Amino acid sequence: FYSNLADEELGRPIEVPPRATSPSAEELAIAEANPGFQRSLALFRVDMRIEGVREWVWSLRDMDDRTLLAAAEFAKRNEIWDRAINTADRTQALHNYSLRYIAPFSDRVLPKADELALNNGWVYGLMRQESRFIMNAKSSVGAKGLMQLMPATARWVAKKIKLTNFHPARVTEMDTNVTLGTHYMKMVLDSLDNHPVLASAAYNAGPGRARKWRAEGPLEGAIYAETIPFSETRDYVKKVMSNAVYYNTLFEGKPQSLKNTLGTIGARGQGETGVEQLP
Repeated sequence: FYSNLADEELGRPIEVPPRATSPSAEELAIAEANPGFQRSLALFRVDMRIEGVREWVWSLRDMDDRTLLAAAEFAKRNEIWDRAINTADRTQALHNYSLRYIAPFSDRVLPKADELALNNGWVYGLMRQESRFIMNAKSSVGAKGLMQLMPATARWVAKKIKLTNFHPARVTEMDTNVTLGTHYMKMVLDSLDNHPVLASAAYNAGPGRARKWRAEGPLEGAIYAETIPFSETRDYVKKVMSNAVYYNTLFEGKPQSLKNTLGTIGARGQGETGVEQLP
């Protein structure tokens, strides 16, 4: 977050590093034959995620960049999205940001985002931060699915958009979760001056708090983010917005500006409509 802002102040646009050469068939075969990865996949298949992650992380020790990229590609091909991200994120000199900022389910997610006129990078940036694309992710407070919806929020949004055949058990289904999550993103965005920084804070901590944290006068988006009093939400907003910039760089194939994305947060009350009605 701050290194990106510093780069921009020095006149360096935010770009992704050159993509490393794809792993060879031999490198992928070595990754596939790794006993630790095999044990990890077996554990994931029987829903023993904690144990599977431990096996995977242990197997990564002492790997060089080429081996890490092969392992990340192996995870991607097996749809273990969070391990693809985590593994690709460890490289030091050779990089593949399309693995670090992987975009699974795009044929089903992007049409929903486009239908609601939501920025694609922002949707994926938030989803990446919420669940690392783990379909059945569940938080300690009960949020579920790709977009980590609380049960009460899911029910409220489903009723609001008149979603047919909704049942709480369906919240972890991809289409249902993304439909509800993107609609909620749109609702908080519309209610808070159409500003993604405010909407991201609202998604994590609630619209009332995001509204309360606004200043009496205009404030730089970066300052608003840094002055959020909840450490979890402060970290969350910065990561979501940085994620969004990298996703948009990949989606659009050109440099992006984090500073422009953060923009300016208007004075408290500006552009607010129906905030108090949102869960």
